[in-house]
Amino acid sequence: MNLEFLGWNSFFAKHFAPYSQPEYQGGRVAAEYKHVYLIYTEKGEILAEVSGKFRYQAKGRQDFPTVGDWVVISSGLERERAIIHAILPRQSKISRKVAGKVTEEQLIAANMDTVFLVNALNNDFNLRRMERYLTLVWESGASPVIILSKADLCANIEEKLRQVESIAYGVPIYVLSSLREEGLDSLKPYLSEGKTAVLLGSSGAGKSTLINKLAGEQIQKVQEIREKDHHGRHTTTYRELIILPQRGLIIDTPGMRELQLWDSGEGLGETFEDIEFYASHCRFNDCQHQTEPGCAVRKAIEEGNLDYARYESYLKLQKELAYLSRKTNQQEYLAEKEKWKKIHQQLKKNKY
Repeated sequence: MNLEFLGWNSFFAKHFAPYSQPEYQGGRVAAEYKHVYLIYTEKGEILAEVSGKFRYQAKGRQDFPTVGDWVVISSGLERERAIIHAILPRQSKISRKVAGKVTEEQLIAANMDTVFLVNALNNDFNLRRMERYLTLVWESGASPVIILSKADLCANIEEKLRQVESIAYGVPIYVLSSLREEGLDSLKPYLSEGKTAVLLGSSGAGKSTLINKLAGEQIQKVQEIREKDHHGRHTTTYRELIILPQRGLIIDTPGMRELQLWDSGEGLGETFEDIEFYASHCRFNDCQHQTEPGCAVRKAIEEGNLDYARYESYLKLQKELAYLSRKTNQQEYLAEKEKWKKIHQQLKKNKY
């Protein structure tokens, strides 16, 4: 392997400069296990763990490496595993709020150029879920591409394609059937040498089958869909950076049963640019789109130019982000308060 083949570029070279010493080398995180990382390097694959200093300075799980990260490592003959000393700045990252009530960021992948949003064209087809995924991706710094999979199970492809086009302005959309190997060539431009893509989608959307077709071999385990409801079963259990024959890279991810947004304010505007366009033409700048006169959003809904279900989806995501922002700010305030409390206690102790 060489680093350029793995996606290394001038951006990462610049930030690696402070570590340009014989004992350090750069590597890319290919997989994460329990406290252990598989790293791709110029010398091949190695296992690594974070240093004690790294672990001590980390404030949360978002400070630890994720798949796709470029890291600074050192290794020696006397050690079984390499040591990760630092993470190089990320060019892009995709993250969500962790599942459950805890307000914390969970990184999904880093340093990808493209995010493939895989949506099956069977009974699992869901426009509202696609809007949520798009909002997440627009915030990541990468470009979204929608893949409508399992075309062999759909009788009204053109109608569903029109529906997706109505919510994904300017986003490339490709219809695929991995079973029939139809449409796969359309993805090759996104997977050229040194380019990285990540697959996102719900369980059973066909991500693992697609990986196997792109790789030309059985890399990921797949299971047949259930005949009664056309749903697939979850097969991928951890994130993994896979090198493809055409020298592109792709990150496979487990299906997401719960996708809560994390810091996607700008992404919301990108996903719902039609609604924000209408809102910009309301008579009042602070229009709530309820009973105010001259509301362009309500007018667009009444005239059939804006789908009310889409508007409801926009409001739901907007409220979710507002709640998340309040929770995050409260946590930051409490953390800062606790930090200064400890500082004052230490000063007082030193004084006496």
